[in-house]
Amino acid sequence: MPVNPGDGTGAIEKAIDVLEKVGAAPDGVSQAELAAQLSLPRTTAYRLLATLVARGMLRRDPLRKVYRLGPLCFEMARRAYIMPDLAAAAMHELRGLRDLTGETCYLAALDGLEVVSLERCDGAHSERSAAALGQRKSVYCTSQGKAILSAMAPEARDALVRELSLKSLTPNTITDRRRLNAELRIISARGYAIDDEEIVPGVRCAGAAIVDAQGAVRGALSVAGPAYRLTRERLELLGPEIAQAARRVGAQLAPMRALQEDAVVRAVSKPWAFHGAFPAWDSARQRLVWADTLAPSIRVFDPCSASPAGGDLALLDMPVRGLMLHGDEIWVARGEGLVAVAPDGSCRSLGPWLRGLCHAFCAGDQDDIWAALPASEDTSSTVVGLASPDGGFSAQWQLSEAVQALRWSAQDGLLYAAAPDSGSILVFRPGTAAVRRLATMPRGAGRVCGLALDPAGGIWVALYEGWSVLRFLRDGSLDRVVGLPVPCPTDLAIGGQNLDKLYVTTARQNVPLEMLAKAPLSGCLFEMPVADLGEEALA
Repeated sequence: MPVNPGDGTGAIEKAIDVLEKVGAAPDGVSQAELAAQLSLPRTTAYRLLATLVARGMLRRDPLRKVYRLGPLCFEMARRAYIMPDLAAAAMHELRGLRDLTGETCYLAALDGLEVVSLERCDGAHSERSAAALGQRKSVYCTSQGKAILSAMAPEARDALVRELSLKSLTPNTITDRRRLNAELRIISARGYAIDDEEIVPGVRCAGAAIVDAQGAVRGALSVAGPAYRLTRERLELLGPEIAQAARRVGAQLAPMRALQEDAVVRAVSKPWAFHGAFPAWDSARQRLVWADTLAPSIRVFDPCSASPAGGDLALLDMPVRGLMLHGDEIWVARGEGLVAVAPDGSCRSLGPWLRGLCHAFCAGDQDDIWAALPASEDTSSTVVGLASPDGGFSAQWQLSEAVQALRWSAQDGLLYAAAPDSGSILVFRPGTAAVRRLATMPRGAGRVCGLALDPAGGIWVALYEGWSVLRFLRDGSLDRVVGLPVPCPTDLAIGGQNLDKLYVTTARQNVPLEMLAKAPLSGCLFEMPVADLGEEALA
């Protein structure tokens, strides 16, 4: 291809030519073949290949001495065209279709007027379809493309079809727009499309669109092979199976969200706390209550106040071990007892409670209090159950590790716990002895600390010494990561007038001095907007 002289793009164009030639050769291509096909000097071809191999764009087969596309090409294709969960959800179904048919199965996504091959599961036969990953094909002459078109909204489909240039690639290619629209209506009604040797003579395939729960078309699955094995009659039988597989993939996908800018995280409290913890949103007064556990005090943050930075509501004489809202009061565990803090900051003692051994507690339904206590003098084991204000306790689960935070979900009747030693989020269902491990974070990511449940069912955790907070979905998959300007977040709470804010308490006490220079806001309360939440809180 012509090179623009003097603009510095010659080497880039040659490298792209190399990638295209290698991508078009499923069995690989040698250095000599590339040099001959592209009319390149052997030394130039060698330098380009060495660079592309070093960057992961190509890989070299040392036995056959040929080059193939490298892992970075496939990774970039996945990032560019699909949500990360699409390939994972589709792989099981691709293998199932391959095992059912013996033929090669593909995952593809729409890109402009073409479909791009994103994943492939090779068939069992020596003679089989072998389209390269990343290969682009016209949307009107493939089963994948026609299936995607048939599942699109009519306005979007009509606009796309009007832009197509319907060129004949084989005698069977549809080149009439009215005929194409008629076939798309048939495909929409039956749920799958057939490519009857319309793009490559002697190759047939059947495909079905992947549509998520929100109705968004995410891609397509297809089965392809030689026409003598995939007869029209066989494809008519396989079509419903492919459509069912595509529906199962779509059902696993989370709804697509518009890309958003990084969350704006801002400090909203001054002065800082030695160890902020236990935030709770007081919906009656539209303010956040939290504690400094080491300079014992209960603090408030009122975002609607003329001076929202907040301050101390009550000063205490012992370190704070936990708090929860109870009616108009704030119940605070400190020392071996409970203290009730009134809205005006006055305190009254509720007496001894749980022998001062409580690891964590939270409000449940009505007047229930869920608590986690050490199972014995060995504090590495924990019992979780219902506590009463007078100090009674009914154990329901026993764990071999400590629990740092508890949160009750009223919507689904589940109790969530954070277990820092294993980095796990645990789920308890009252009435059953089983404990489910929802998700686990490696210790190198930070220490799992605190819990918050948002109105859409997300589970938020802080990573102490991990500089971030995470949101998990109910199935345990990681939904998002939000970076913080401080290393030690300690706990979280959902709040705000529309429950659209996430509040994060942080610690300063254990942050090294050299790190404080980079994280001077350590110990502050942080606020960030939380998008895509519903109208009712879970807890």
